[in-house]
Amino acid sequence: MEASEEPAPQAPAAPPLPPTKPFLLSAAFVCASLLMWITQGIGLNMVAVNIPQLQGGLGATTAETTWLLAAYMAPNVSLTLFLMKIRTQYGLRLFTELGLLAFVLVTSLHWFIHDLNSALIVRFFSGAAASPMSTLGFFYMLEAFPPSKKMSWGLCLALTCTTIGAPLARIISPSLLGIGLWPQLYMLEIGLAMMCFATVYTLKLTPIPHQKVLEKLDFISYPLIALGFGLLAMMLVVGRLYWWLEAPWIGICLAVAFAALALAAAIEFNRENPLLNIRWLTSRQTLTFAGMLLVFRLVLSEQTAGATGMFQALGIYNEQSTGLYWVLIVSSVLGGIVCAMVIRPGREAYIYTIALLLIMTGAFMDGHANNLIRPEMMYLSQAMISFGGALFLPPAMAAGLVSALKNGPTYITSFIVIFIFTQSVGGLFGSAVFGSFVTWRQQHHMRALYDQIVLTDPLVAQRVAQLSASVSKVVTDPVYVKAEGAVLLGQQIVKEATVLSYNDLFLLVSAIAAMTLAILIIRRVVVPVLMRIWHFLSGHTPASEQLAVN
Repeated sequence: MEASEEPAPQAPAAPPLPPTKPFLLSAAFVCASLLMWITQGIGLNMVAVNIPQLQGGLGATTAETTWLLAAYMAPNVSLTLFLMKIRTQYGLRLFTELGLLAFVLVTSLHWFIHDLNSALIVRFFSGAAASPMSTLGFFYMLEAFPPSKKMSWGLCLALTCTTIGAPLARIISPSLLGIGLWPQLYMLEIGLAMMCFATVYTLKLTPIPHQKVLEKLDFISYPLIALGFGLLAMMLVVGRLYWWLEAPWIGICLAVAFAALALAAAIEFNRENPLLNIRWLTSRQTLTFAGMLLVFRLVLSEQTAGATGMFQALGIYNEQSTGLYWVLIVSSVLGGIVCAMVIRPGREAYIYTIALLLIMTGAFMDGHANNLIRPEMMYLSQAMISFGGALFLPPAMAAGLVSALKNGPTYITSFIVIFIFTQSVGGLFGSAVFGSFVTWRQQHHMRALYDQIVLTDPLVAQRVAQLSASVSKVVTDPVYVKAEGAVLLGQQIVKEATVLSYNDLFLLVSAIAAMTLAILIIRRVVVPVLMRIWHFLSGHTPASEQLAVN
């Protein structure tokens, strides 16, 4: 009896939660994360938003200068995957210090750029050295919040910071170019890199346990993955400029990329501790999640390949569009804050619905532009798209991260691959597809407009005469004056066809968002209702048949 009355052994106590950080310390971590994201975003976008200015300084064509962006993206899209394992095995502190030291040293190489060839080499190593910046941006933002708010405020604000790099680069570029042309662009990048280096030595992250995760096969699989992703990124950046079916080397590079990825998948498929879990990546739930992220990234390309591209085609560059880019930043920040306030498990479908409605409506509003459109006329529509994008990504990423964690920590690297592929490669894919779509539709509209232009038409003759009058004061030959009027009319036709092609793009984005919303409603509302009706009928049919027999 005495033995039976002995108390049962108690379960071991849960480890105590880490103490809440003081407000000022948390604010310092948030500012550090913002600095990391700004440095990463400006380094990535500074070339992309200043192609016309850079090509003059380097003495290169537009296509040749665009290779600077391709060289940067080639190592950047995949290196984060391998760095995740290096960080886990050798510790966060060593990873942070060495990663930032390499970033500072490589960024300083911009001092030695004198021509396009040297610029390509430096940009390639800059893309590789900048890979830890996104990881550090996430860690510093999550470090600022207690565990209960890491997946709400921490995740939402970190993802919001990823969206401000491109508009911020467009805002500050005109001032930098006015000071000292294109060398000022990389001087800012060097200064930001040094600030980040000082920050990681001053503000230390919480160390994580070391774990031996690197294996010999990782050093075989990763080069194949890097080769495949790098070639895909390069072709998506420059393929539209050389046109997809005109340059044979594009097909060769794509074939090598797919062959490398297929070989890497074959190696990883039967590994006990794979770098990529192919079975999980090809599961229905994971493919659905990846598809949602890819569609999101595709529709958000409307702002870079759509609105910005249209304004550049109309001769409106960064200095005239500063107000629009400030609107994009403010609306993204507001969207991230609202998402952090409302995000909860089970609310994902409602947040997706609101985000897609905003993106669909904003793109539809943009689809009715004309050649008199100016940036201030698109403030509302572009703000709706930015706000919707800030709402969409955090719940989608949180759901995918939770799904990966349920299967074990080894699935995190596979989840990182999905995120990198859908956001980095997906963004390049969206720009390539939309840019090609605009080119195709522009040719279509030009043919349609030229078919309507007949010089014997009185209205056309009157328009040519009006345009000719603008050059008659400097050209005396009447034949040349009339010919110049016809040339000016052709330029107006090209401008009108360009605006019409971008209208088609905006309406296409609106249609994609509407189709995604319809699929979401069918999956979340229609299918469950039909299943309940089916179960109700199938559950009552045997009883009714039994009564009929009796």
